[in-house]
Amino acid sequence: MNSLFPELFDETAGTESGTPPELHTGHDLSDLFERLSQSDFRSRFMLKSADKEYISRKGMDTIRRHAEDFVRKRLAPAFIPNDGKQTPMRGHPVFIAQHATGCCCRGCFAKWHHIPAGRELTPDEQRYAVEVLMEWIRRQLDGKAGRRK
Repeated sequence: MNSLFPELFDETAGTESGTPPELHTGHDLSDLFERLSQSDFRSRFMLKSADKEYISRKGMDTIRRHAEDFVRKRLAPAFIPNDGKQTPMRGHPVFIAQHATGCCCRGCFAKWHHIPAGRELTPDEQRYAVEVLMEWIRRQLDGKAGRRK
């Protein structure tokens, strides 16, 4: 099955570890990050030293909560009045990550992640978006940024 959320179709997913299926994480993002690295626009986004310092001060748990909040308010609604313009290009590390990963608006989200616009994102889709954002940030902090070859 070619789905971002195969656990939704497997009633036993996550049960061996005692983790409910809806909390299953660990999507294989290697193909996504490879495709993003081939985009001139997406691959030009990088965290600046001030962004990295902010992350260091706040901690990754706080950054994750910010990402969850931004996704819930700015990406998840079915209809966003200013869709395509709702995510600033700077001012917060998550905003940079959103542009770098195509999680900035529903049009880009549909193009890069194949999750259609025009309907509210499910909780699993929101968790997926946050996972993508946090992985991009981790890669930036680890110096494993996907730059165009």
